[in-house]
Amino acid sequence: MKKYQIYAGIGILLLIATYFAPIWWVALKSIQYPKSMYPKGIRIEFKYNGVYNGCKGVNERSELSASQAGANCLIEMNKINHFIGMYPIVQGINNFDEEGNRVAYPIYAAESMTQAEIPGYLKFLDFVLQNSKYFFVIFVLLGLVFMFYRKKVLAWTAIIAGSIPVYYLLLFIYSLYWYGHHMGLHGGGAFSGIKPFMPTVFGEGKVAQFITMSYPNYGFLLAVGALLFFLLAILAKRKDLLNS
Repeated sequence: MKKYQIYAGIGILLLIATYFAPIWWVALKSIQYPKSMYPKGIRIEFKYNGVYNGCKGVNERSELSASQAGANCLIEMNKINHFIGMYPIVQGINNFDEEGNRVAYPIYAAESMTQAEIPGYLKFLDFVLQNSKYFFVIFVLLGLVFMFYRKKVLAWTAIIAGSIPVYYLLLFIYSLYWYGHHMGLHGGGAFSGIKPFMPTVFGEGKVAQFITMSYPNYGFLLAVGALLFFLLAILAKRKDLLNS
């Protein structure tokens, strides 16, 4: 096996691993959520296929335990978002109601809204999360084409397959912008005076009385690793074809 095939193979394995790993996490902290009860704050974790509860500490409130998928801090975060007038979080394949039952409709659809009233961008975002596994299959296939096709470099296949962290950041940043600039459209919003804002992408910020935190998780490092190995594979394949 040639060196570029080894690099590409590692990139493909990292690509597969990153689909199952948490990519990013966001947390809110406030005096009303003491550290003794919420060691990590009101925390949620993002994967390529949805958004999940991030409160797994043993000291968290019993009613927010991790015994039910889709419950915990994800629901708490949605309640806070509703309080300031923000749409609920699109959860992708993690569509559950507050009792932990899987539901067929997008969880962000409020009772007062019909499907026709759900914003188009949220429908698009839900579609991307729900179908992310198919995108990953395409990326893996492109990686395999690059790995086993020997006559041309086909760098574009490796670049498309390896650019997973770029796709995520673009979608994540724009989604935050969209949420922060569409306030009070669903009937919520105790803080009606909150102006449109850009939520924190990386680091710490503040919204109303909440301290916000947003940082990459280990899955994002796996994705970056996949990109780096695909880039190494492109360089190694170019060199191999020049020397052949």
